[in-house]
This record gives sequence, C-alpha cells and structure tokens, in this order.
Amino acid sequence: MRSQEVGTTSTDRDAEDGWEVARPLGGASLDGVRMAGFRDRIAAGLDMRVFPQPSVIVIIGLGGDPLTVESATGHQSMSSFVAALSHGPARVRGERFEGVEVCLSPRAAYGLLGVSPRELDGAVIGLEDLWGRHERRLRQELTDATTWRERLALTDEFLTKRAMEGPSMSPEVAATWDTIVARRGRTRVGDLAASCGWSRKRLWSRFSAQIGLTPKRAAMLVRFDHAARALRAGESAGDVALVCGYADQPHLHRDVLALAGCTPGALAGRATSAD
Repeated sequence: MRSQEVGTTSTDRDAEDGWEVARPLGGASLDGVRMAGFRDRIAAGLDMRVFPQPSVIVIIGLGGDPLTVESATGHQSMSSFVAALSHGPARVRGERFEGVEVCLSPRAAYGLLGVSPRELDGAVIGLEDLWGRHERRLRQELTDATTWRERLALTDEFLTKRAMEGPSMSPEVAATWDTIVARRGRTRVGDLAASCGWSRKRLWSRFSAQIGLTPKRAAMLVRFDHAARALRAGESAGDVALVCGYADQPHLHRDVLALAGCTPGALAGRATSAD
C-alpha cells in the first residue's frame, strides 16, 4: 500500500464528444487501483465495446439513466456493477451517464470485492449484490458530493478501509501473477509452478481461487491485452503476433476471435474500452 494525495484532480473536457473526465492527481492510495470520474455533458450517449482485459472494472453510477450491459450472461440494466475478469467481449450503452469507474488489478480485487473471484466466473453483476448497504451508502455520498475532488476522495477512502479488512493474497499467487504480467503472458504453467515450489495442480487450484482464472487463461488474457493495444495502435497483425509471443499469425487470429469476437483487422478499427 502507498499513500498518495487525492485531494486534487485533473479534469479534461472534450468538446467534440462531450465527455468530462476527472482523475486524481497522484493516483489512488492503493497499489493496483486506478479511478476516474465521467460525465456525459451533452447527452452524447455511450456505446462502447469492452474487450477482456487483466483488470476488474467497478462502475458506480450517480443518478441518471442506468447502463445496459450486454455480455455472455445476457442483457442487464444496472446503475452500478462489477465486471470480473471475463472470457469474452461485452457492450455497454447508456444515456446521460455520470459516475466513477475504478479499475482493479486482480491482486487489489481479491481484497476489495468481498467474494472469491472464482465465484464471479467472468460475470457482470450488480455492485449492490456484492457490497450491499455499503454500496448504497457510498453511492449516496458520491451523489451528494458537489465536486469530482470530493467524489474521488470518498471513493479512495472507502476502498482503503475495505482493503484493511479484506483478505491478503498468498505470496505465491501474487508472485505468479506478477510474473505473468512482467512476461506479458509468455510463460509456461510448469515454470510458474516450479518458481513458487508448488505442484501444477496446487498452483492451478490456489491461483484460480484467488485470481478467478487458471494460470494458462490468465497468461492468454495478458498476452491478448498487449496484442489488442498494439493492433489499435496500427501495428500489423504479423508484427503483433511476433512481438507478443504468438506461435504465428493464425494463433493470434484464433485468440482474438475467441476473446474479442472479431478478427484482428476488425479489432484494429474499433473504438474500445482500451482507448
């Protein structure tokens, strides 16, 4: 855990798309936590594809119309929700949205969500179902606050308190996740197990319980995240396959199709949550 100043914010206003975005200067107080406030200033509307990424996303809506989330679990209308580490794409739509988004690394999510990530199984669920009265109280406090500075500070304080009461990830699982991230998903499960002194079976079980994915699936997700960002930056599929550690271009094609529901070429031309 590290202490940062969150009392001031950086706010961007994009006149073209009408969105106001506010971020805490210095970041959040917890490692593995990023947050921002969003407001649709001119009712431009939101229609965004959300591809799988190595983060758990928490959305806290502040009044206005609820968001419609289309995912493998169906169509849901929610003002606040948690999107766990997913196995496929989703689509988020809404009008006049205003709220706070919190991106959690799997290490941070384990201590903050209040349930085992494995129980979420890649689903999108209502935040109140996880945090109950605590979610209702936080959402009311954020709605009553008049500035982004107050809202982000309240969110930061809430998460810091939850982290103090939440469970700690085992050092072996945390180290395994850090290795997968550092190597951009280019690692073998056997090597990961050997590095922490566990059997493959034990690593598979403990890692899945605390991260929400198997080590193999986590590596696939981290590798895909880097590939998706490179494709969106305009790099060719052949170069991305080589740099990101895919066996060949067809291997990249299969993974992108499985995780994003489209081809690498189609992904490169779409505005997504990675933007």
